[in-house]
Amino acid sequence: MASLWTLIREDFAIVWERDPAINSWLELLTNYPGVWSLFWYRIANRLYRRGFRVLARMIMGINQIFTGIDIHPGATIGRRVFIDHGIGVVIGETAVVGDDVLIYQQVTLGGVSLARGKKRHPTIEGGVVIGAGAKILGNITIGANSKIGANSVVIKDVPPDSTAVGIPAKVVQKGPEASPLSHDKIPDIDKELFEYLVKRVAIIEHALITGDKSILKEEEELEHIYEAFIKSMKS
Repeated sequence: MASLWTLIREDFAIVWERDPAINSWLELLTNYPGVWSLFWYRIANRLYRRGFRVLARMIMGINQIFTGIDIHPGATIGRRVFIDHGIGVVIGETAVVGDDVLIYQQVTLGGVSLARGKKRHPTIEGGVVIGAGAKILGNITIGANSKIGANSVVIKDVPPDSTAVGIPAKVVQKGPEASPLSHDKIPDIDKELFEYLVKRVAIIEHALITGDKSILKEEEELEHIYEAFIKSMKS
């Protein structure tokens, strides 16, 4: 297990890799509430696990006042996690966050049960990117290197190397991508379905007017698109 100060040094250092906007250590010390929130979490978490639970909660309560980030000291947070911007982030008591996770503002890792002593919050595996405003609820698992679209509400497991979007979130893409931060490439489900319908109508109109039957290949391609869409809705 890494030492407390090793974890804290990594939390500060990862900002230089994850945020191209940073220019100096002064900025790091004054403009990154996510880093400071993790700093106080690391200390509070050690106290919490040693039985000083009230003191740990007090530390994180004060942290919330100054950073706007609510992390329960009982949560498990891995190494090199970066909370970017951070305001409004909530991480519940039994949440587990793996290494190298990127979390944007207004994200909630929340519970859907009032049962004490049970795991009520999600597990986020390593390398996951969680877009701004996303809500991940319940004892579910987000697989390694997956991406959760902004403002999505996730209530089911997401496989590794996947992209999930929507309310409730659906897996719309599987397979690793080249960039770990390419959350700008999330598919627009409504747009894709609309484009499919427009193309389908155009093909049918062309066939009716001209009697041309050579459009079977285009029809087959559209069927593949539609099947992929239906599959994503059922996932």
